[in-house]
Amino acid sequence: MAVIGKVEYFKGIDHIPYEGNGSDNPLAYKYYDADQKVAGKSMKDHFRFAVAYWHSFCGQGTDPFGGATQNYPWDQLADPLEAARAKADAAFEFITKMGFAYFCFHDFDLIQEGNSLKESESRLRQIGEYISEKQRESGVGVLWGTANLFSHPRYMNGASTNPDFRVVARAGAQVKLALDITIALKGENYVFWGGREGYMSLLNTDMKREIDHMGQFLVMARDYGRKNGFKGQFFVEPKPMEPMKHQYDFDASTVIGFLKEYGLQDDFKINLEFNHATLANHTMQHEMAVAASHNMLGSLDANRGDYQNGWDTDQFPNNLYEVTEAMLVFLQAGGLQGGGINFDAKIRRNSTDPADLFYAHIGGADIFARALLTADRILKESPYEALRKDRYASFDTGKGKAFEAGGLSFTDLYELALEYGEVPPKSGKQELLENIINQYL
Repeated sequence: MAVIGKVEYFKGIDHIPYEGNGSDNPLAYKYYDADQKVAGKSMKDHFRFAVAYWHSFCGQGTDPFGGATQNYPWDQLADPLEAARAKADAAFEFITKMGFAYFCFHDFDLIQEGNSLKESESRLRQIGEYISEKQRESGVGVLWGTANLFSHPRYMNGASTNPDFRVVARAGAQVKLALDITIALKGENYVFWGGREGYMSLLNTDMKREIDHMGQFLVMARDYGRKNGFKGQFFVEPKPMEPMKHQYDFDASTVIGFLKEYGLQDDFKINLEFNHATLANHTMQHEMAVAASHNMLGSLDANRGDYQNGWDTDQFPNNLYEVTEAMLVFLQAGGLQGGGINFDAKIRRNSTDPADLFYAHIGGADIFARALLTADRILKESPYEALRKDRYASFDTGKGKAFEAGGLSFTDLYELALEYGEVPPKSGKQELLENIINQYL
């Protein structure tokens, strides 16, 4: 049931129904049937879809070359608390009309930052109380919260990695408040994205010291959260660059090594974003496979980049092949650990109708649902898994199995190589596997 505040912001749009792929209704799901069981679990439980507060209700269509084109009513209100409450009304109306169960936020997405730390703390407390009421009315939860440690000029040289300790202290205070409101709103997870945690030039950077500071900062955040009742999962979101030339959370492999270096692997997992994988010159399938292989596939940010541009365009996902590859890893890994799928995507600057936000999220949900159905069929009906398993069959018995168990030495390998002689090449059958994927799309 849609939750409407004092004003209905999306008039003429009701709860989005599932009508199947024969429907021509643009305000209906064609593939996302929330209660349909796939691989033993409903779609809504597989995905746990979330709306990104920042792109959906804070973004105004600005870009480096032009001002706002999406002028929302709540942005016209002068009083910060009144504007924040109106924005929350719009957000909960939209989320409940979509039929989603979660949203994600940065601290100052919820309300404008104050002129002092104390004023910001007071504002967050007040809007937190209002949003708690909306949650009780709607049943909508927080998938994860985080702190914006990248927009304010104080963070131009980083937050936890800033060379000025006073800025590090301010960043710590801000994360404390962000954790406080995440806990108050019963947030299930908390994310760190180090947008300014990196460097523009190594000429003025002590990299080791900065990375050590970031490790210490996350240890302190973990300890504060646990001490104050946060039982959820902490996530780190990799991104290789932008806004910095190089960011310390470059990709999944880098982050996993970092977490293990600082003893954080038991409390942290990875929140992966499609567009960030593209920027790191990886596929999302690769990033998910890396995280899953370390038991750290925590959560996903759903979007896509423009493959001809080298920046983070945050478009809504629509590439069925790409998402199907991701869903193969998703199902093989047994799903996500603690997180869900957050639409970290924004409608285009020239998409200015209220319905455009619905079209974008409907399309995003449908592409994931269709990809999940496709991946499930590939795994159950095709020779995909058998071909992959057969490729490694020599390690399932005999000397190969002994090698995996650590039961052979290099001398043993030498003797076996003499016995085997020249080994004939064996096809990887890549083209066949690609054809199998195409067959089921």
